[in-house]
Amino acid sequence: MIELEGVPELIDPVMVAAFEGWNDAGDAASTAVAHLDRQWKGEVFAALDAEDYYDFQVNRPTVWLDGGVRKITWPTTRLSVVRIGGDKPRDLVLVRGIEPSMRWRSFCNEILGFAHELGVEMVVVLGALLGDTPHTRPVPVSGVTSDPDLARAMDLEETRYEGPTGIVGILQEACTHAGVPAVSLWAAVPHYVSQPPNPKATLALLNRLEDLLGLRIPLGELPEDARAWQLGVDQLAAEDSEVAEYVQTLEEARDTAELPEASGEAIAREFERYLRRRDVGPGQAPNAHATESGDASYLRDTSSGRTRPPKPARPDTGGEPGAGRQSSADKANADSDDDGPQDSSEESSED
Repeated sequence: MIELEGVPELIDPVMVAAFEGWNDAGDAASTAVAHLDRQWKGEVFAALDAEDYYDFQVNRPTVWLDGGVRKITWPTTRLSVVRIGGDKPRDLVLVRGIEPSMRWRSFCNEILGFAHELGVEMVVVLGALLGDTPHTRPVPVSGVTSDPDLARAMDLEETRYEGPTGIVGILQEACTHAGVPAVSLWAAVPHYVSQPPNPKATLALLNRLEDLLGLRIPLGELPEDARAWQLGVDQLAAEDSEVAEYVQTLEEARDTAELPEASGEAIAREFERYLRRRDVGPGQAPNAHATESGDASYLRDTSSGRTRPPKPARPDTGGEPGAGRQSSADKANADSDDDGPQDSSEESSED
């Protein structure tokens, strides 16, 4: 029995979850949930028992000093709640943790137990995968669901993925079988620059979440961090002719694949989205919802202290060890609506 003490009655709550590990290329998804928690000052109200789900030789606890007293932080999954004010206030239940090492069915049942007790109306799980997508183009983000009715109602894709999956796919299916509406949002991260952080992919996930839930998310310095990230990769790619040539090949494939989308209807949808994001509220900076394009001033990557990211791996190495690739930019767009990477070799940046 889950007993929630001190948690107020929630208003139209939606659960947003992300997990570090295989489904979190470039740490893009977990960073997005951390951003929501930080911007809206979330308060943790529950944590899963780490003993039940984690192998501490894989995800080790950390020791730290608090006023001279040694304390231990155990790897686990924590739940917090944030209230979004405005004319129509609502609550988000944020789930942030690490992909469990064991007992995935029990793990999902415990998450669903919290969702039931809190009256959660929908679960949105964020993920990121490695793909053949150029860093110079907008990050592809796909919204998928296993519920055909939800797919039609929210203009999502109904997943047809078959193959290895991670906790994102398992939790989505558990929600579907429990009758809880569930959506997965997947960002495609360039495999040749898979090292975290990837603020451009994080920004793309948050923008897509805004559209899905009709929210206004304060983005802080994230748009500037995304521009700085792209500028750094541009500079590094220009220093390596092989990487530059490879990026150009990906750009051509991506542009060719997207030509059919340059219809009047598609352009109208993008223009409407642009107008919504320009309609800023009181006290909000006009550029708070800037896109991922890199045509403005660039700042350093505040999360790492670097002025540019690590050098991307050469195309013929396939990125860092364990980082797989998809066959084309078009395939990256199509397959990013799955509930996991394409094969067991396509690891996230934790490897």
